[in-house]
Amino acid sequence: MSRHESSRRNVNNANTHANEMRQNDVESTANGVDSDRAKKDRGVGWWHEDRSSVLLLLFLYVLQGLPLGLAGSIPMILAGKNVDYEKQALFSFVFWPFSIKLLWAPIVDGAFFKRFGRRKTWLVPTQYAIALVMYILSWNMDKILDNEDPDVWTLTVSFFVLNFCAATQDIAVDGWALTMLSKKNVGLASTCNSVGQTAGYFLGYVVYMALDSKDFCNRFLRSVPQETGLVSLSGFMFFWAIVFVVTTTLVMIFKQESDDDGTEDHSGVYDTYKLLLKILWLPSVFQYVIILLTCKVGFAYENAVGLKLIAAGVPKESLALLAIPMTPLQILLPLLIAKYTSGPRPLDTFLKVIPLRLTFTIIYSLLVYYTPHLKQADGSYSYMYFTVILLVYAVHQVSLYSMFVATMAFNAKISDPKIGGTYMTLLNTVSNLGGNWPATTALWFVDRLTWTYCEGGSSDLEFCTKDSKETCTSKGGSCITHVDGFYVEAVICLALGVMWLLWKRRAMRRLQSYPDESWRCPT
Repeated sequence: MSRHESSRRNVNNANTHANEMRQNDVESTANGVDSDRAKKDRGVGWWHEDRSSVLLLLFLYVLQGLPLGLAGSIPMILAGKNVDYEKQALFSFVFWPFSIKLLWAPIVDGAFFKRFGRRKTWLVPTQYAIALVMYILSWNMDKILDNEDPDVWTLTVSFFVLNFCAATQDIAVDGWALTMLSKKNVGLASTCNSVGQTAGYFLGYVVYMALDSKDFCNRFLRSVPQETGLVSLSGFMFFWAIVFVVTTTLVMIFKQESDDDGTEDHSGVYDTYKLLLKILWLPSVFQYVIILLTCKVGFAYENAVGLKLIAAGVPKESLALLAIPMTPLQILLPLLIAKYTSGPRPLDTFLKVIPLRLTFTIIYSLLVYYTPHLKQADGSYSYMYFTVILLVYAVHQVSLYSMFVATMAFNAKISDPKIGGTYMTLLNTVSNLGGNWPATTALWFVDRLTWTYCEGGSSDLEFCTKDSKETCTSKGGSCITHVDGFYVEAVICLALGVMWLLWKRRAMRRLQSYPDESWRCPT
């Protein structure tokens, strides 16, 4: 899900300054000077002069990741209530704003009230809007979720608004980081983004799911068992609504924006959109965009795996807690993989990993198939079962991050340095969109590809649908699934993935051989 985007408009300035710092360090050492300044240039306490700005950026990115984490927990809750996959597909649209934010990013960058502040013009109202939506939901969440047929439409609209505001806040904070941090520390912006969003997602997903689970709370946090968790979704959202209001008000009153130093792009909104179209219609870029939009079609079924495990009886909070050991791995993997993608042909790594990731079509299908048979007599699952899931997820993360880092490395390699931020944002947005549309489509078709028959009883029904299931059971029959749409999709995705690899493998290799001029934006 977007939270991995790390492009920054001033990346070249940051690299140039880093080189200057290293040069100053060498000169100081050569002259026998071991001053405080030399220590600072070598990285000893170099960020402390910006510590207040770094902490503020971290907190703003945490707030940004929180709605994403809460949105990630909703499909788990819906799966526990046996909501069908068409409604899960509908809800998956809430993750799209971070993949299409380029559509309104030029407006956020170019339209503002100078007296109030270029970034606060958008930051303050969007965070207040998030607080308002959370506050309203906190009073209505019981009505929306606590019934046999949850109101998925209301959930989808509400969380789409939340993530739309969070994506808009992301654009504003990314731009504000350029002037909030000093020149030599501006490279910390991407670190704040990655760490802050990850922490916010962790709070909204893992922490909430754990505290809402009565089993987790009774086992680890209570001495006297109770029938509910420590917090409810309504209470959790109410608390964070208050946090959003208080912190936004403090930022609005006490944090002043600095004038930019000329490193920011002040192109008009129309000029920015025109520039994006010029980049998009470059023949080389257009070919690459087609690849980015289609390369993940073979993995579209993956979003349904967790939902199938929950439907089989695996506790949703247990799956959420698996994110804890995964987090250090997700931080380390990009660093370990970078040495294989730092050369002139980063997409070679991408191509090598695709067969491994396609293999998970079989692995995940077997895992989903055997999960109901591994349930213990008391309805729980053994630690060995969760160990296997953890190992499978870990290897899957290696393949996923290898593809992600390779793509990011190639995006950085081909981006025109004159418009690096706009160029990178365009490519990253297309890449994220290429992951979202297959996932939504796959969820939509799971139920449509499932064949369920009404067997036994006095009913004349042949097929069971979500509308006729009650009629079948009322006549003494049972709805028996003969073909599970999940496995049908797994086979289709595997076939599409292999065909895509045969179709675009040579094209991806050719793209890496194109001269730099073929990627440059015409003036």
